[in-house]
Amino acid sequence: MKSMLDAIDYVCREGKFEKTADFIQHGNTSCMLHTIAVAYYSDYFAQKIRIHYKRRELLIGALLHDYFLYDWHDGLPKRKIHGFTHPHYALINADRDFNLTDTEKNIIKRHMFPLTVIPPSVREAWIVCMVDKICSVYEVFAKDPYIRLRKILKANRVSVG
Repeated sequence: MKSMLDAIDYVCREGKFEKTADFIQHGNTSCMLHTIAVAYYSDYFAQKIRIHYKRRELLIGALLHDYFLYDWHDGLPKRKIHGFTHPHYALINADRDFNLTDTEKNIIKRHMFPLTVIPPSVREAWIVCMVDKICSVYEVFAKDPYIRLRKILKANRVSVG
């Protein structure tokens, strides 16, 4: 995988990733923008600290970590435990639509640690787990999150909802 844009193109072409633009994740940030931001900043962080990592798998796993494909704000009683259950649903959907590696599966399944009790077992999943928390807090409190990232995506004709 040469770039983030290649990864986005792949998940849009092979699955239902574009549907994630229809759902709000945190604050006023779409699920699509959230997962793109997590992928972008996970990749950025891994490069900055100069560790060996599987770039393609980190990008794909991060883009699909919230691939649960429903509106968790819909008020249904079962959504009250969304934080605990959505990695399971994201993995089911992603495994159905993509040929996932074990690393990508670990990223998706374990990204909510410590809320879900079993920790990640690969470095790419630890990075996504950490960056996901940072992005989530930022999205809740920022008035207009990811201005620069949205400009990059818009220039490349990626609509994030």
